Amino acid sequence: MKKPCVLIIDDERHTREGLQRALSPKYEILLAGHGERGLELLRTHSVDVVLTDLRMPGMDGMTFIRRATALPMPPLIVMLTAYGTLQTAVEAMKVGAYDYLMKPVDLDNLEMVIERGLESRRLRNENETLRKELDRRYGVHNIVGNSPVMAEVLETVQQVARARTTVLLSGESGVGKELIAQAIHRISPRSSKPFVAVHCASLNPNLLESELFGHEKGAFTGAHERRIGRFERADGGTLFLDEIGEIDASIQVKLLRVLETHTFERVGGNVSIEVDVRLVTATNRDLKELVDAGHFREDLYYRLNVVHIRVPPLREHKEDIPLLLDHYLRVFVEENGKPLNGFTREALKVLTAYSWPGNVRELRNTVERMVVMARGTSLTLNDVPAELRQAVADSIEAGEENANGESFDPAPAPTLDITENERALIVRALRECNGNKSEAARKLGISRRTLHRRIHQYGLESFQPE
Repeated sequence: MKKPCVLIIDDERHTREGLQRALSPKYEILLAGHGERGLELLRTHSVDVVLTDLRMPGMDGMTFIRRATALPMPPLIVMLTAYGTLQTAVEAMKVGAYDYLMKPVDLDNLEMVIERGLESRRLRNENETLRKELDRRYGVHNIVGNSPVMAEVLETVQQVARARTTVLLSGESGVGKELIAQAIHRISPRSSKPFVAVHCASLNPNLLESELFGHEKGAFTGAHERRIGRFERADGGTLFLDEIGEIDASIQVKLLRVLETHTFERVGGNVSIEVDVRLVTATNRDLKELVDAGHFREDLYYRLNVVHIRVPPLREHKEDIPLLLDHYLRVFVEENGKPLNGFTREALKVLTAYSWPGNVRELRNTVERMVVMARGTSLTLNDVPAELRQAVADSIEAGEENANGESFDPAPAPTLDITENERALIVRALRECNGNKSEAARKLGISRRTLHRRIHQYGLESFQPE
């Protein structure tokens, strides 16, 4: 395992060499006699930690820290000086130093500071990696689809994400309402705070009230200790309430009060708790009909329905089916370690002809099942679930039309090879944008960074549009 690299900057040679002897068993050591040389080494080497003197000829330690922390991959910096004051320490930390030690340096303390700093840096990098992974999974560009109806949904998501207003998502079961809610949160200013989801229909009214607002010890039979509710857990972030049309009238009242005052009391409590929560709700029912029937409060309905996003069923954007198949094939190939090339013509023909009454959720589960059960290198017609093949056959026999209003075409569809199709799309976008990568990325609905990775992956660095 490669040792961490420590750069020691000090104008006194014996100090540099003494620290080098002490630290070299655990760390790779670089030496510099002044700040300018230190910056040169930072630009040409992968440095994890810098130990820098404060007073040096030319560039002093403070100036070095300011310039080093402005680099694209700044190292961890520890200031060492024999002329330290509390004010100097505070200033060093303000400009970017991790810690501050007095000379002569206690070597045990120095090693502890370095190890603690490296661990902190490792955790920060892991968190950044996790954040990027969450962005990849739940960011807007992970909502697959380039049809006009999905483009309209994504445009609305982008518009409302930075606002605080409530959002009501409507649509059939399985269309991806929670994914839309997650995307709103991930690109909002609240993205660093919790995203908390509650599926209201799965809990009876008493349990749901406790789940949302928490309860005090002894509030009811079985309440042996205080419980923190979902509103408190989501403080500063986003609370997603799925199946909002199923909540009891008493909870509707409490929910309305939270929206109006941003406060509530736990069940069995009398202390008012203030929270800052952005509420996103979802339903597969017509809330206006529930209002008219007297089953849902009209004032709460208007509070929730400030911005309404209707998530369309898959039958209304069947042109996105190949993209969704491709996307979920990639996901489950990676998760299961299956070396699959794609779908055969016959399999793709059936999958695109199917009506998908369970929407994207059904499609996702079907692809997962096919990947897990696949025995060959491609997903064939035999890998398509029998009930799905039968449903397509029945619709053809009944003379039904497909979702595009056309009779089912028995001609084979092209093979959906996940690598070749993506490469071809990138080439086409680059050609149509005359090689402009920013425009091509926007056209493809991906980030410029992702496009650069794909260009490298498919060996298109030297591609020139004709």
